[in-house]
Amino acid sequence: MAETIAGMRRSVEGLHTMADSFPAVKRNTARMLASLKMLEINVWDLNDLSEEE
Repeated sequence: MAETIAGMRRSVEGLHTMADSFPAVKRNTARMLASLKMLEINVWDLNDLSEEE
């Protein structure tokens, strides 16, 4: 799951850097990056829980 999220992050970061002339895309990719950050935090929490068992 972490690898998939990392791949999504790379794709969205690529779009974000290309979107300088498209303000809506720039804003939406910024939101996507924030959502991906939350997914990363959730996956890390899940990994922490599984390591404790």
